[in-house]
Amino acid sequence: MSAEATNPGAQVSRRRGLPRIDLRRIGRAALLGPTSRDRLPDAMGHVADAHRAHHPDADLGVLHKAYVLAEASHRGQFRKSGEPYITHPLAVTLILAELGAETTTLTASLLHDTVEDTEVTLDQVRAEFGDEVCYLVDGVTKLEKVDYGAAAEPETFRKMLVATGNDVRVMSIKLADRLHNMRTLGVMRPEKQARIAKVTRDVLIPLAERLGVQALKTELEDLVFAILHPEEYAHTRALIADNATAGDALAAISEDVRRVLREAGIAAEVLVRPRHFVSVHRSGLKRGELRGTDFGRLLVLVGEDADCYAVLGELHTCFTPVISEFKDFIAAPKFNLYQSLHTAVAGPDGAVAEVLIRTHQMHKVAEAGVVALGNPYVSVESGGAHDGTGSSAGTTAPAGAASESAGDPGDSERADPTRPGWLSRLLEWQQAAPDPDTFWTTLRADLAQDREITVFRAEGGMLGLPAGATCVDAAYAQYGEAAHGCLGARVNGRLATLSTVLSDGDTVQLLLDRDAASGPSPEWLSHARTAAARIAITGWLAAHPETVGLPAATPRAALAVSTGRRDVANAVVDLPGATVRLAGCCTPVPPDAVTGFAVRGGVVTVHRQECRAVERMRALDRAPVAVSWGDAPECRVTLYAESFGRPRLLADLTEAIATAGAAIVAATVEPPSEQRVRHTYTLELPDAAGLPGLMRAMRDVPGVYDVSRAQHPATA
Repeated sequence: MSAEATNPGAQVSRRRGLPRIDLRRIGRAALLGPTSRDRLPDAMGHVADAHRAHHPDADLGVLHKAYVLAEASHRGQFRKSGEPYITHPLAVTLILAELGAETTTLTASLLHDTVEDTEVTLDQVRAEFGDEVCYLVDGVTKLEKVDYGAAAEPETFRKMLVATGNDVRVMSIKLADRLHNMRTLGVMRPEKQARIAKVTRDVLIPLAERLGVQALKTELEDLVFAILHPEEYAHTRALIADNATAGDALAAISEDVRRVLREAGIAAEVLVRPRHFVSVHRSGLKRGELRGTDFGRLLVLVGEDADCYAVLGELHTCFTPVISEFKDFIAAPKFNLYQSLHTAVAGPDGAVAEVLIRTHQMHKVAEAGVVALGNPYVSVESGGAHDGTGSSAGTTAPAGAASESAGDPGDSERADPTRPGWLSRLLEWQQAAPDPDTFWTTLRADLAQDREITVFRAEGGMLGLPAGATCVDAAYAQYGEAAHGCLGARVNGRLATLSTVLSDGDTVQLLLDRDAASGPSPEWLSHARTAAARIAITGWLAAHPETVGLPAATPRAALAVSTGRRDVANAVVDLPGATVRLAGCCTPVPPDAVTGFAVRGGVVTVHRQECRAVERMRALDRAPVAVSWGDAPECRVTLYAESFGRPRLLADLTEAIATAGAAIVAATVEPPSEQRVRHTYTLELPDAAGLPGLMRAMRDVPGVYDVSRAQHPATA
């Protein structure tokens, strides 16, 4: 497909009086059939019109200057399709202009191949257009195969990602460049088409998704689908063609929606959006036979956030909502800036229509993602480039980029959308992967994780992690290599093992060993989901081969110790002649509120009132016996100590218990599980008032993270 795929022709829609080319419809047309290969009319005319639609006051002089340099430097060069090479940078620039990119980005996109394919140098670009444009052009310039050999492609992507960390517009240009190249891929050999399509699928499409540039992502998906899955693509294409009138069903529902909103006094624009090829294919796999309403969705655009919820209320009142389809991405935006309300409603005939509700600004960001932010490094878009400081690969980074990207990536997860947490994590782990093959394999695996969660740190701040991340991943995301000494974690206040999978919104407190020489276990690799964690663990294990291959601790029987001390039951029951026994399931001590129940043999068992055994006794209509505490200060209690295994832990715990003045009646140590050890102590105290101090002393023992009183159902 030629660069004319970006020619708007007559496909122009208007929103708020501004002309806008629908890239989705253009991409759809590019897939459905061939177009003319005539040269782009009025070379820069479409670019200028599209740019002015988003930036009415933009100075076009710098764009014309860039076009003159690009056209002159590429003169005599032709693409494999036979077109003059200048059609490519023009098409790339038009794609970005339609997305609303600012002047600096468009200037760089016109020049993005000059340094790579012509005699123009970076110094010339800097002298003519400034440091910022020079940085963007250098960021997308490929590394030479003659210098890097087979590593040229992965190292080029590494270079682009590092440049993107300072200025996200680098990747915007790369995505538009790949989109136009994919549109014109038909002139390549089939094997080369497949290779380029696989890289696009594994790297570029996930990056487009993470940067929120849905307009580019969906068309790239369709183009890749057509190359890598030709049979499924042909079937989907035929299915769409056979259901050419499917939009009528949605159009009818859209009229009902317009009427409902008009009667409610809500100003809204209701549009029918056809699904793209991959979306139709996925819907078919999910739902089986497709109905007319499955070939598109309704889009409702309003002015303010509150209007979105007003529209939702009217739709759920006047139509039958499909509650399972409701999602609120306004209150909880996706990690790629996406905001919208998703719902589905059923019409009178039972046809279900999916509905997206968002403001005009949300829609702009949903389509263009980070491109819609304009120049993220200045407060007011001026339409031109400006100089900055800092350097990378011989060029100057944008002003403010270094300061914005510095600091804790978790804290800036929401504050700086141009440097989201996933990008900060990627830039960190790539430094630890100098080998190109390792980097390339890890990058693809990292980008394959297409959902993000946010967890909160107990001491404040947030961590952005991929869905499925565990406490191991959180530890390395927060502490880096210091996480080698992590023993466990508290998740939402509860003790958890390192293999615990985290959920969105969890609060995590990582627990570190005080011994700096401690390191990770090989089994941590099976729990790690992030590249940073896997690389760090693998590196430590490689540097400490003596720890690899050591047999895991063999399960051992529970260790039990008993002193044979006399029973202590300092309780008086209102039942003459009865023997009193304190229940082992909750081990009550003064001044606990207690109650008793008569059991066989004239024995009254005393329980704490909140013990679950009390509820069970009452459910059996067992009459309670009144209990009061006697004058003797002694008491017996059972405590559970949750800890992580380390040398001398048992000795330190027993020493803490003895120092607090308690005697051990019985002790049990369970076999360790994932470094977690549970100790059960039955203790005799000279005075119940010393129990809180005893529990504090046990918690202060290194490695012990929770001490609690027994409170479990009685077994007999």
